[in-house]
Amino acid sequence: MVVTQENVAVNGRRLTPQEIADTLRERIRSGDLVAGERLPTQAELADEFGVERGAVRQALRALHEDGLLSDVSKGSPPRIAERAPALDEPQPTMVALAPRLTEAFCAPHVRIDAVCLTAQSLIPALGEPLRMIHEGRIRPERIDARILLPSRDINLAFPVSVDSRHEDDDLVHQRWLAMRNAQGQVLQYNLQALRSTHDIDVQVTFRALPFTPPAKLYLLNGVEALYAYYLVSRREEPTDGGTLEMFDTLGSESMLFSFEMRAGRRDAAFVQQSQKWFDALWETITTDLTLS
Repeated sequence: MVVTQENVAVNGRRLTPQEIADTLRERIRSGDLVAGERLPTQAELADEFGVERGAVRQALRALHEDGLLSDVSKGSPPRIAERAPALDEPQPTMVALAPRLTEAFCAPHVRIDAVCLTAQSLIPALGEPLRMIHEGRIRPERIDARILLPSRDINLAFPVSVDSRHEDDDLVHQRWLAMRNAQGQVLQYNLQALRSTHDIDVQVTFRALPFTPPAKLYLLNGVEALYAYYLVSRREEPTDGGTLEMFDTLGSESMLFSFEMRAGRRDAAFVQQSQKWFDALWETITTDLTLS
């Protein structure tokens, strides 16, 4: 890596260890620093950022605690850590999404674009990055979340009742709608609360899809796309009036596939096309959505 002087100061002041760590995190996420590569020496980093070596050591310590550095020793510069197996192989959404979101929240500007049936998987996955913010371990300056959910006014492909009786279909639809609204409101509240607690600029916006998404898609900071198919199955749910049989999917168990800009041309093309697809939907056939 070529050392430059572009980050020596911000508005005439020296960078903090947190700002140095954030800059290095961004280089790791973007692929400028790849797994297995050694960082420059502490002296080189101190010269680049215009700080004392102690500030560099604090930044490197934070990166090491976050699992981004390995081979940390006094003898030589640390290496960029290899990605954990859990991040390389498809895993259920409930397992794989949280660490991806945690990494995304280390960026100064967090951007989350999602297409899904409800916010069911997003809410628990946000628990870890929110905890790290409250503990002071990370502090993004801005968070933008754009969520595409099916419109309340369409006939969903799923969930639907097995019998297709009007009253059963209406009951299934109302249950889905109540879940969509409640989970979306919880997601919105949890993120927007960061405005008052940590003075973070947060924008959470929902729009309504005119169709049932056959798969879920999460786009993180424009550098990673997470994709999972909705697998429809038959299930039963007890109600006050008896047992309701429906064709439905449990999205938290869907296998999540990761595509990253830094992983090569094929993955980069998937991320770019997925972002274009999302942006096109957002700007054309979707409509404003109020969760009520």
